[in-house]
Amino acid sequence: MAEVRSLCVYCGSSNAVAPKFLEAAFAFGRLIGQAGIRLVYGGGRVGLMGRVADGTLSEGGQVTGIIPHHLHRREVAHGAVSDLLVVDSMHERKQRMAEESDAFAVLPGGYGTIDEMFEILTWRQLGLHDKPIVLVDLDGYWQHLERMVDHFAAEGFISPVNRALYQRVERIEDVLPALAAAPAATRPLDRDRL
Repeated sequence: MAEVRSLCVYCGSSNAVAPKFLEAAFAFGRLIGQAGIRLVYGGGRVGLMGRVADGTLSEGGQVTGIIPHHLHRREVAHGAVSDLLVVDSMHERKQRMAEESDAFAVLPGGYGTIDEMFEILTWRQLGLHDKPIVLVDLDGYWQHLERMVDHFAAEGFISPVNRALYQRVERIEDVLPALAAAPAATRPLDRDRL
């Protein structure tokens, strides 16, 4: 069983989304805080990112935000997080988020969220870590992505073993139980190989 003390959440930074996604992000943050798990995320105060942080903080939870200088200067950083790390680049942000986390959850988002998800999956495929990853398919948001990944696998570009590198759940309430039931990681992120 995986012991999750810190959870990296990848998600969108847009406020121009259906309220159900913002509400789910806040509720998920509350679950993280109630479970005593430290949230690690991109450090923003907008969109689902801000809402998941707000939810965690509302339960007295610890939140580590990691944001690059260029976004911090735009004043999109969340001012109330427990720990805000300002880094030099997006690459450093993603590496630090991975190093700080025991597991990963992917909520709805756009290009940035997909980039983060596929990078952490690729690192797992390459053996740089074996931390659990959960895709949260709220209201079928990721169904098209799932079909695309199935297509990659059907064409032989993703092996059956690698197709199973992440779990998919449909409700935020199922994320923490799925992570708890996942096998414990046997190796941390190998930053020397990145």
